Amino acid sequence: MVDLLNYEFMRNALAAGILIGISCGVVGSFVVVNRAVFLAGGIAHAAYGGIGLAFLCGFSPFLGATLFALFSSTLLGVAIQRWDQRLDTVIGVLWATGMALGTILIDLSPGYHKDVMSYLFGSILAVSRPDLYFMLALDILILTIIGTYYKEFLAISFDTEFAMTVGLPVKLFQFLFLWLVGLAVVMMIRVVGLILVIALFSIPPNIAETFTSSLKTIIIYGSFFAIVFCTLGLVISYYFNLSSGATIVMIAAITYLVFLSLKDLAYKSRQIQQ
Repeated sequence: MVDLLNYEFMRNALAAGILIGISCGVVGSFVVVNRAVFLAGGIAHAAYGGIGLAFLCGFSPFLGATLFALFSSTLLGVAIQRWDQRLDTVIGVLWATGMALGTILIDLSPGYHKDVMSYLFGSILAVSRPDLYFMLALDILILTIIGTYYKEFLAISFDTEFAMTVGLPVKLFQFLFLWLVGLAVVMMIRVVGLILVIALFSIPPNIAETFTSSLKTIIIYGSFFAIVFCTLGLVISYYFNLSSGATIVMIAAITYLVFLSLKDLAYKSRQIQQ
């Protein structure tokens, strides 16, 4: 393990895993509590349209992904609050449209873009120092907003009607929540790619829920598990020459299955004792 730290790209990758783990634990916990996992998946796949636009116009793919993620988040917020449409239908349309638009724009871009797959399945080993600064800035922004308005987010997550009764601007915080999801999605695209984003949003907080029902503790445990998954997956992928993003998700999935099995065994044991 120590020899990995001799390489700058591995140090950058490990730092990225920690930064991603924080955003996964914080935003992912609210995503799970609000049962909005597929909503996050819709935003992630819609962001591919921004990546395609970036290739076509020649600017940073992460800037394109950020712009499209925020635009998609806003569009979903409008759909939730104003449009008389089924939310799952809107998510499906946004999901497919973003992928189709990104593919067409990349086709129209001059030259061959060999790094497109890294945005689909992640490329944590290619994280640069500027990428880390970008991730750090997003983490600080996410933590600042959640820390400042934690009670408000808690209220709209568990009892929207109560939040409206006490005068909270529920619609504004719904948009803010969706924008935070969009920013977290952009961070995770670099690590696991937009196709596997849903796993990191949902698995660590779900495992954390087996230990506690407190949202604050779920956030802490969720961040811890996400960091462990990213680090362990990165190390295993390095030594066995595997895709880092897919390895991280497989480690998370296996751990999740183990915890589900243990939880089921514990429940059956209590039933027998009674």
